[in-house]
Amino acid sequence: MMKKKWDILISTHHTQTPDEIIETLLKERGITDKKAKEEFFNPDLTKVSMLSVGIDPTQVKSTLQRLQVALKKEELVIVYGDYDVDGITGTAIVWETLIALGFKAMPYIPHRVDEGYGLSLKGIDNLLTQYKEAKLIITVDNGIVAHKAVEYAKENNLDVIITDHHLLDEMEDPPKALSIVHTTRLCGAGIAWLLTKEIGRKFAQSTDKVSKEDEDVHLELAALATVADLVPLTHANRAIVYHGVKKLTQTKRFGLVELYTRAAIDASRIGTYEIGHVIGPRLNAAGRLESAMDSLRLLCTRDRRRAQALAEQLDLTNLDRQRIMKGSVEHAIKKIRIREDNSKIIIIADESYEEGVVGLIASRLVEEFYKPAIVIAKGEKISKGSVRSVSGFNIIEFLRSKPDLFINIGGHPMAAGFSLDTASLDSFQKILEDYAEGKIGEDLLQRKLKIDMEISLNIISQELFEKVERFAPFGMGNPQPVFLSRHVLVRERRTMGKENQHVRFILQGGEVGKVMEAVAFNMGDRSQEVRDEDYIDIAYTIDKNEWKGNTRLQLKIKDFDKS
Repeated sequence: MMKKKWDILISTHHTQTPDEIIETLLKERGITDKKAKEEFFNPDLTKVSMLSVGIDPTQVKSTLQRLQVALKKEELVIVYGDYDVDGITGTAIVWETLIALGFKAMPYIPHRVDEGYGLSLKGIDNLLTQYKEAKLIITVDNGIVAHKAVEYAKENNLDVIITDHHLLDEMEDPPKALSIVHTTRLCGAGIAWLLTKEIGRKFAQSTDKVSKEDEDVHLELAALATVADLVPLTHANRAIVYHGVKKLTQTKRFGLVELYTRAAIDASRIGTYEIGHVIGPRLNAAGRLESAMDSLRLLCTRDRRRAQALAEQLDLTNLDRQRIMKGSVEHAIKKIRIREDNSKIIIIADESYEEGVVGLIASRLVEEFYKPAIVIAKGEKISKGSVRSVSGFNIIEFLRSKPDLFINIGGHPMAAGFSLDTASLDSFQKILEDYAEGKIGEDLLQRKLKIDMEISLNIISQELFEKVERFAPFGMGNPQPVFLSRHVLVRERRTMGKENQHVRFILQGGEVGKVMEAVAFNMGDRSQEVRDEDYIDIAYTIDKNEWKGNTRLQLKIKDFDKS
């Protein structure tokens, strides 16, 4: 792992108290007055509303009116989701709510390979084959760019309500759906959660069902999706995750409980890391390689034995996904190094790449080479690709500036997906590489590490750790604070891990200062850069290490350099 360029926000050398450090961190985040601090440390879920996240109330009203007709006429409503965590959880939220309120409803998750992303012509044909009596489709986490599919649905006597958080193409009007419940401030499941609250208020009385705020069984799913979909954990999203994670630790869903067991997770310690790196990948695995319906069934089943079987199957599928990805990543890295590519963007296509893992391969290539990466599963006639970007480069804006290259495209500033004609791959690569030369500056391709502030190693204490932990949940938009300490003495160092890929240090704040343990994950290749008794500068987060009932503070090193 190469050294990063350090971006130090606050450089200071004088002694500070834990309270002074916290005030500095708050100021960095633009949190300065008493009210803002109170809202940050004690997020108020009751303030999260349709209006607060920018959802048009007239569209919500139209949605409720159409649902009222569906309930009265006993029409079949199809909840049309997506095959990632956000789409799966959002589908569960809407479908379970409708069923509980007496609607006729069925969930539908498109198959990644057979039908592709979002509401599609083929997806509509397939669902009508299964559910001929369907009259209404509610999309979840998709639909905002599905112009042709919405028109096709109308031709087949299907009304469409879109709920989505993806970016609308600025060059086009929205699809002509019956209503569109849309905002980019939440994930798809977050929108679904808010919408179902409105649905509950509207229909609970008419169906003799009572919805209690303190029995919100869907908040945990919204929190799970918010973390897994990498939306910024600020404002409404922070409130959803702050309170939703607590729900996840106490969940009564058999599927989640069994998933925790298979993954050897202590439910009481679930946080954003466990969601993003353990739970999320398992739920995603089915949609990447097989059918995401199994993940939906896992979340919704009320049969413990069924949950055990599904959790076991997802675990095995995830292992298969890891094996496939490992081989594909190694293949891609080798191929890129052989061709000695100096382009500012990585574009690689191969017949061997599984469509469901190209996004994961792209993420690993960004980690390895720190360039925007496009990875394409090459098909006989149609190829499908996934893109991951680097900080500061809007990849979806970049791709949409060349619309003629794609059959369809969608995504976010940091990640996107598309399909294109296989015959045009060579010209596609040449056009985008040339275009990237003028659009991507060298400064964007320099790895950067944002460091919140410089402190003395000797100031670190249990009190400071506990105060910093109040900034959690950490994630996109609210990263864990990173500190810098200079002139730290290396007392001991050794590599660890099966392949000596990590480094453990014993560090001291000067010759007579505080002694602390530190670990540098995936920096084993840099272990020879320093020796015992050297002085180094370290960038790190403050964490705790729990082992065999013992708990002590530990530094997680993000980067280091000789003093």
